[in-house]
Amino acid sequence: MDLALKYPPKYTLKDYTTWEGDWELIEGVPYALASPTFEHQRVVLKISRFLDEELEKNCQNCSVGIDTDYVIDEHTVVRPDVFIVCGKVEKRIYKTPKVIFEVVSENTAEKDEKLKYELYEREGVEYYIIVFPSIRKAKVYKIQEGRYRKLTDIIDETLELKVEDCLIRLDFSKVWP
Repeated sequence: MDLALKYPPKYTLKDYTTWEGDWELIEGVPYALASPTFEHQRVVLKISRFLDEELEKNCQNCSVGIDTDYVIDEHTVVRPDVFIVCGKVEKRIYKTPKVIFEVVSENTAEKDEKLKYELYEREGVEYYIIVFPSIRKAKVYKIQEGRYRKLTDIIDETLELKVEDCLIRLDFSKVWP
């Protein structure tokens, strides 16, 4: 057995704050963030813009954010593409978001569909939406009895989410490039 696998490093939030570049830290293991493509950023922009408009109309206690550190604990800091959080947010997110969107690219597919899926499920993120711009599809999961259950696949339909007492609508036909 390789010694590196037998004795892996376990980094902390304190270490994370000193690193150059863009990283996520999941249970002490660092993951470099790839530079997003133009298509990825356009989808993130559209989702966040439409959600922001919906929240301003329907749910003023909640806000949408992008690319912000979500500190789960001393050994886990992730950076969701788009999220909805209710209540006040400072520099980082310290409370569990209500909704997280991850926009999948070739480099992030396995991490988004497996690692982050399990992490967000464990943390109780109410809705997890995995967005696939290359095939114009989003998979929508909702936490039920502590586990994610797939609600639907969205292609060009309008997604409706109930967040706290707010109904939020996102027309995916306007999201795709």
